[in-house]
Amino acid sequence: MSEPRRVLLGVCGGVAAYKSAELVRELQRRGAVVRVMMTRAAQEFVRPLTFAALTGHKVYTSLWEPSQTQEAMEHIDQAQWADVLVIAPATAHTLARLSAGLADDLLSTTYLATEARVVLAPAMNVKMWNHPATQANVETLRRRGHRIVAPGSGYLACGMTGDGRLADQETIVQAVLDPDWLGPADPAPQPPAQDLAGETVLVTAGGTREPIDAVRFIGNRSSGRMGYALAEAAQRRGARVILVSAATALPAPAGCEVMPVETAEDMHAAVLYRLPEATIVIKAAAVSDFRVREVSAKKLHRDAPPRLELEPTEDIVRSVIERRAPETLVIAFAAEMGLDVDRAREKLRRKGADAIFLNDISQPGVGFDADRNAGVFLSGEAEVRMPELSKTEVADRILDQIVLLRAGRALAK
Repeated sequence: MSEPRRVLLGVCGGVAAYKSAELVRELQRRGAVVRVMMTRAAQEFVRPLTFAALTGHKVYTSLWEPSQTQEAMEHIDQAQWADVLVIAPATAHTLARLSAGLADDLLSTTYLATEARVVLAPAMNVKMWNHPATQANVETLRRRGHRIVAPGSGYLACGMTGDGRLADQETIVQAVLDPDWLGPADPAPQPPAQDLAGETVLVTAGGTREPIDAVRFIGNRSSGRMGYALAEAAQRRGARVILVSAATALPAPAGCEVMPVETAEDMHAAVLYRLPEATIVIKAAAVSDFRVREVSAKKLHRDAPPRLELEPTEDIVRSVIERRAPETLVIAFAAEMGLDVDRAREKLRRKGADAIFLNDISQPGVGFDADRNAGVFLSGEAEVRMPELSKTEVADRILDQIVLLRAGRALAK
């Protein structure tokens, strides 16, 4: 058995603190032993009991809490225990304190006392992130050899849009557990199961955009996270991955071939072009059902509101079913307002796919433009319900079912 990495997770006070709970789970899933240290502000967003339940360890919250004599030097003990200190989310205030070398609470004191590798994942308002003081502090910390996992761009809790969102879970985990940075464990951790080796998986992701005029379009709230999580998970499990991606702010997954597209027509053409190479097709993109029949070459003005005539876009799944090789598996997605299993089964029968993943987009924090998902995987008469999990975990569970489908097809031959 490999020696697990020891990760000390520092949680600071920001809205993104709730995402740290899923980060704990994902680090544990990759074999790490995780302990958690929280600032006083972090406890206003998430209670220490949450992390204690997830880790099975005491959560460290204060230099001054009542303790046994042997626990009086907890900042030294935890500083020496950790292989990696990761702070996620790292607030602007914490970055400033670390940059200046202040030691006025448990987390900052532990930081000064540790020789562990340090990973910082900032999350804050876009104006705070772009402020010269914050950028100077980040640069100071980077020069010390710390890894900075830059925040993502998107809609922020404050209502603004821009850089400042906590980076996606997979990016942080890869930065924390990167063996080239940490050095080899003793012995090396086991690689993920290569149960998709020899497969070529074509994944679609993101939300298509259908132009109205020179500047406007019809779109949807898809972030592309589910499709990207599937692509990354399939690549980890040994598959060659072709990712046909509509508009998204996500970075390209390492090791995947990415084809950027914009409209449903673009995606239809790209998928059919790469289809002969695919042995598995996963249609996770949110494709517009309609487009404007007559697109204006100029910007339309509000003083003469137009009447838009819509027409259906291409049915990509149906085209794939018609043209696929006999051995190619096709997995469709159904984003619905509620888990209507009967409706999803009818869609599965009508399109002729091998399986369909039904997810409910009506629940806040789940599905569209969220880090979590839940749903039902349907194939034939089988029905596998997946509880609310991170999209990384849902992706692996979907791939587990696809591997079983592939095994069943092979047995049938």
